[in-house]
Amino acid sequence: MSYSNRAKGYIFGAIAAITYGMNPLFALPVYADGMDAGSVLFFRYVLSLPILAVMIVLRGESFRLPRRAFLSVGLLGLTMAFSSLTLFESYNHMAAGIASTLLFVYPIMVAVIMAAFFRERIKLPVVLSIAMACGGIGLLYRDDTGATLSTVGVVLVVVSAIAYAIYLVWINHSEAKSVPVLTLTFYCLLSGLTIFIVRTDFATSIILPVEWYHWGNLLALALLPTVVSLVSTTRAIQYVGSTPTAILGALEPLTAVFFGVTVFGEPLTARIIGGIALVLLAVVVIISGGKKSALKD
Repeated sequence: MSYSNRAKGYIFGAIAAITYGMNPLFALPVYADGMDAGSVLFFRYVLSLPILAVMIVLRGESFRLPRRAFLSVGLLGLTMAFSSLTLFESYNHMAAGIASTLLFVYPIMVAVIMAAFFRERIKLPVVLSIAMACGGIGLLYRDDTGATLSTVGVVLVVVSAIAYAIYLVWINHSEAKSVPVLTLTFYCLLSGLTIFIVRTDFATSIILPVEWYHWGNLLALALLPTVVSLVSTTRAIQYVGSTPTAILGALEPLTAVFFGVTVFGEPLTARIIGGIALVLLAVVVIISGGKKSALKD
């Protein structure tokens, strides 16, 4: 592989991670404007669909979904939407930067699922990463004054991470694996949208932003953490592979923490820095330790 292509891969991987880490940047202002997680995600999914549709047309791909993949894609969409909902709900209970860091234990959960259900042997890097992740979560769970994080918030993030891990494993062990990425994502979003339709009482209890300019935040949520992140991830994998792309994913929680501290005034203490470092190191260890197959796109 040429140096130029490798450089492009790293750039795309960084863009993918950074844009996904922008979720709190655009979600928290509309929360402050009175919207709830269900309404925000409803618009995020609705606005993402036409963007993806245009991309599919421009790239000359097909909207055709094989009949054998209907059920898998539908369930994958519901799983992805449930992960999104629990993550966005967690923002109401803890700092968004910490929530994003806790979410980043999902590669470890992928490894555990693969070992439990697909008989992949748990190697030493997995054991070490689990220990470091638990240590990091322990540091994040209690602050310097002795106060603990919201139990509800922690449970919501853990559930979100588990759902996302299931999504990653399932997508590589089902009929959905053969569906082109953009087409698969389009139908996953379409399926997942049903959760937010129900969550908003069939769109009758949707909360609209009070300030007109917050529509820009909703559009940004659909464009950057969803569409741009998706396309950049795909391109990065094409250039440098799944493992380097996943390692660059460590920029996701770092981005969320950066905006949380600089824009929303969230606290940043030595204890929090230590907890974040342990969680990120745990994930890098497990990804670098040969779990490429579990994290394939």
